[in-house]
Amino acid sequence: MIRAVLDANVFISGVLSPHGVPARLLAAWRAGEFLLVLSPAILAEIGRVLSYPRIVTRHGWSERQRVTFLEDLEHLAVLTPGATRLRAIEADPADNRYLECAVEGEADCIVSGDAHLLGLGIFRGIEILSPAAFLEILAPGR
Repeated sequence: MIRAVLDANVFISGVLSPHGVPARLLAAWRAGEFLLVLSPAILAEIGRVLSYPRIVTRHGWSERQRVTFLEDLEHLAVLTPGATRLRAIEADPADNRYLECAVEGEADCIVSGDAHLLGLGIFRGIEILSPAAFLEILAPGR
């Protein structure tokens, strides 16, 4: 089964736009079509962004709903220890968290819309794909 790291922005987009490609990726994960690989740093980023006032206004979730969403992610994903440190992306060092997670979690791919990550193409044998490209791999023609 494919092991994939999803960028925090994929999660946020999936929550805010329930009919877009990111939402379809979250549904595919929930349906068991791939294994989600996460790290403590990525979980923290998702939680932080979901709590931004402008994001709260858009999704309308209560604090309890946000906590439950994060707990579900933590319990249902493959959680890495978060011990690996890499310096592959100098322009935006925070993006390295996705590479670190993918390496630790032996992921097949990273799914992101971030230009720094996509610009790498492949990192240590780990493919870096846009959400649409990953969806096409999971279900061609979907």
